[in-house]
Amino acid sequence: MNLIARKSQLHGSVQIPASKSHTVRMVAIAALAEGQSTIRRPLISMDTLSAAQCYGMLGASIDTGNSQRWTVIGTGSRPTLPKETIDVGNSGTTLRIAVGSASLASPDQTCTFTGDQQIQNRPIGPLLSALENLGARCKSVKGNGKPPVRISGGFDGGQTDLEASTSQYLTSLLLCAPLARRDTEIHLTLLNEPGYVEITLDWLTQQNIEYTNDGLKHFVIKGGQHYTAFDMAAPADFSSATFFLCGAALFGREVYLKGLDFGDCQPDKAVVDYLQAMGADITVRDDAVLVRGRALTGTEIDMNNTPDALPALAVTAAFAQGTTKLLNCPQARHKETDRIHCMALELAKLGADVTELPDGLIVRGSTLKALPVKGWHDHRIVMALALAGLGLEDPLTVDTAEAMRVTFPDFVELMTGLGADMEVVK
Repeated sequence: MNLIARKSQLHGSVQIPASKSHTVRMVAIAALAEGQSTIRRPLISMDTLSAAQCYGMLGASIDTGNSQRWTVIGTGSRPTLPKETIDVGNSGTTLRIAVGSASLASPDQTCTFTGDQQIQNRPIGPLLSALENLGARCKSVKGNGKPPVRISGGFDGGQTDLEASTSQYLTSLLLCAPLARRDTEIHLTLLNEPGYVEITLDWLTQQNIEYTNDGLKHFVIKGGQHYTAFDMAAPADFSSATFFLCGAALFGREVYLKGLDFGDCQPDKAVVDYLQAMGADITVRDDAVLVRGRALTGTEIDMNNTPDALPALAVTAAFAQGTTKLLNCPQARHKETDRIHCMALELAKLGADVTELPDGLIVRGSTLKALPVKGWHDHRIVMALALAGLGLEDPLTVDTAEAMRVTFPDFVELMTGLGADMEVVK
């Protein structure tokens, strides 16, 4: 499928959908809790439905029939492992978190996790090593440190070092460690994307889990604890809001983004600060974020905490005056695609002056021209490149538009509601 975007001006208001990061964590905690939980206004996407299906196979009872309210009856700290292979689709978050949850099963139980081709190219070795240090048995089936992976229960606590090139490794350990028999001690040798760990820690605090945290470098989590059922709504997603923030900053008249809670720990709320540093006219109000479009100028941004924002900010930088440096996010090369390389290739096709770095991009403001571009089957690349079409004289076509269903199936509908001339064609 192709996404076609034409020159447009954005105006109006948009309700930002629920957070994928929160929804997947809510599914995991509810599935491990005692009793029935209610997740209100969850994100409905391929990734979150993969999480629900996965934890259903781990023994929880999950009803996703009502789009406004999911109900989950948990396993009471003890998941059971199916004989069937668990396929997480394209959801790396689900894979990493659920592998940890599965390790809580009894030692005589084993199951296999896999995913689509992109998932099978994403590393998971450091997490498997840490789980083994803590009592589970883990194996990369192909011996390459990537999925498919085979997990046997037995997580018992203890001590481990962890090189968290992605925060999801640490989140996985933090979510399963409270349910272990013994205390768990984790020493971090590397941590990228610390803001996503803060989301996890917020959930542990809400669940009254006892742990100590020494500057996100050393954790001790008390064992023998449990999760309790809850009834909560999933917060709005700052990662999804990024596309509206960037689009409105470039091509907006007056755009109101509703539902965002700046008290939430989601790291992508920093995109507001990034855009303001580029000269964007953004006002944060109690009920909405107001964005008015105007000329932007380049700046330097440390992207380590917000790698998912790289594609949209790279497009924004191409329309800004001067030079923008998007730095310190080497982990962006290990997402659904190598987002650094793919964005450099596609922006260059459009005429952008872009330099690829080992850990980011340098993008200089350029005069762009519409040509067909590849979305690389990556939802964030597809949506980011579609933003470029809003500022070009001729229509821009992005392929593999079906990838948007992974996290943001309503992207085109919400954009057109603001006046964007976009359509998906087969």
